[in-house]
Amino acid sequence: MAGNHRPPADWSVYLVTDNRLCAEFGVLATVAAAVRGGATAVQLRDHDCDDRDFTALGRDLVTALAGTGVPLIVNDRAHLVHPIGADGLHVGQHDLDVTAARALIGPHRHLGLSIQRPDQVRRVRHLRTVIDYLGVGPVWTQSTKPDAAPPCGPDGLARIAARSPWPCVAIGGVGAAQIPMARASGAHGVAVVSAVCGQPDPEAATRELRAAWDRATRGPR
Repeated sequence: MAGNHRPPADWSVYLVTDNRLCAEFGVLATVAAAVRGGATAVQLRDHDCDDRDFTALGRDLVTALAGTGVPLIVNDRAHLVHPIGADGLHVGQHDLDVTAARALIGPHRHLGLSIQRPDQVRRVRHLRTVIDYLGVGPVWTQSTKPDAAPPCGPDGLARIAARSPWPCVAIGGVGAAQIPMARASGAHGVAVVSAVCGQPDPEAATRELRAAWDRATRGPR
């Protein structure tokens, strides 16, 4: 349920970048390939590079995504959303407060929040027009984020999705095999890192994910 000032967005196949995993092709080429394969949103996440390099990469991604309709979301660094020209921001439970984040990025950009438990949804339900979507997880065991919370499993995802007034995007250990369970648990999309980043053919890997999502969304025939 998007806020009044944001354009509609498709979170169904949401790529989260990883500089280390993308080393062979680079982030820019990986993102371009993923979009050709059907990625519907991209989040720039890099906890190691400095603001200058992060901004430069973000601007290159904005240029690469121009005309595709795929939004670029910045992870955590709210102060760089405007300099990059990104379409939104994603924050975690220990990052900037969502109300402060909305004040910084303004009313026209998307804002996502990471959620691990149903009680965290309850605490922010009154901010319906502040937040645009929830990143829920990790749902399954994952290896790309060492400090992540324990997996909540499909049942945990379902409990959160049932309480959420916003679209929920499942993240953590998601591959094509997990997509039917994520969709059945109420997810409006899946966020992936290693399922695309570092794969021998990022475009083909994304196309497989997109096909799995489309099948899960259509249901049995």
